[in-house]
Amino acid sequence: MEGALLKSSSVFPYFFLVAFEAGGLLRVVILFLLYPIICLVSKEWGLKIMVFVCFVGLKEESFSIGRTVLPKFLLEDVGNEGFDMVMKCGGTKIAVTDMPRVMVECFLKDYLRIDSVVGRELKVVCGYFIGLMEDQNGSKVEGEGKMDSSIIGINCLNSSLHYELFSCCEVVYLVSEADKNWSALPREKYQRPLIFHDGRLASRPTPVASLFMLMWMPFGIFLLLVRAAFFFLLPYKLSMQFLCFTGLKGTLIVSDDGRKTDELKRLGEDRGVLFVCNHRTLLDPIYLSMALAQVRSPSQRLVTVTYNLSWVSELISPIKTIRLTRNREKDSKMMEKQLKQGDLVICPKGTVAEDGYRIEQNRN
Repeated sequence: MEGALLKSSSVFPYFFLVAFEAGGLLRVVILFLLYPIICLVSKEWGLKIMVFVCFVGLKEESFSIGRTVLPKFLLEDVGNEGFDMVMKCGGTKIAVTDMPRVMVECFLKDYLRIDSVVGRELKVVCGYFIGLMEDQNGSKVEGEGKMDSSIIGINCLNSSLHYELFSCCEVVYLVSEADKNWSALPREKYQRPLIFHDGRLASRPTPVASLFMLMWMPFGIFLLLVRAAFFFLLPYKLSMQFLCFTGLKGTLIVSDDGRKTDELKRLGEDRGVLFVCNHRTLLDPIYLSMALAQVRSPSQRLVTVTYNLSWVSELISPIKTIRLTRNREKDSKMMEKQLKQGDLVICPKGTVAEDGYRIEQNRN
């Protein structure tokens, strides 16, 4: 996969995403500091180092990065020409990768219609990854006996062949690095719509981008704490002036005829308004509170309901947060009570949805 289908043969960004999203900041720092060693050792040892740092101690049952975060970045790295070669191949499609299967299987099957994935299996003890991989010889192909006689294989020129699989191929196309000067895959060619479920990084974390991010992080955390403190302690108008002074800028787009703004003011007079955001971070409710203050009284109360939010985020939040219990009746009564006292913000994707592709809204 990474040798022929993807434009870049580097797998470091994907392991960085696993460390950042599933492991935390400490794993990210350790992985980045080990990057020079990963480049110096062999490919196999570099892969083992990244797997150990990123996966050791993670719970197998709750690992969902391969379904929620990685598909977006993997799709952005798929070459248009490589994708066309794969789609032209009829019959059973089998993808071979050196990466752990748990990282790429959902992406390959859901977005590229791959029938079977041959990847590295991770060792699990008592439901937790221990950071080690099974022997490469243990990889099996689902439905291997049902494969057609006329099989076409696509592989990287500098990559080692999976001999047990490629020996069944009638023709094998080898793609060199010079041939991989491909264009990005257009979105209209995606086999299914891309839903960016989760993730805190918007751009691909290359080694250079990761360096800049880690260098900025100490100052960014300090700036976040200062902004949150002033926003919480000062009156609204003064806090807005201070936030603008620190470089925070925003644009509020109001409807031309003003009817929606008048309706929003009228609804806020009788009872609170229920707002729905399409992202599950705390930033959406905070920016919403800043926008509402431009069209309504800043003294009106705004509360957000959260689920699985860290205590640090709750502590520095400039608006009140209330945790959901995941009990439908209790949460419904709590939300109704809050709406009688003021406005309420809810993020269905992170607080109500149980499935990554379905948002279930509570109509009570």
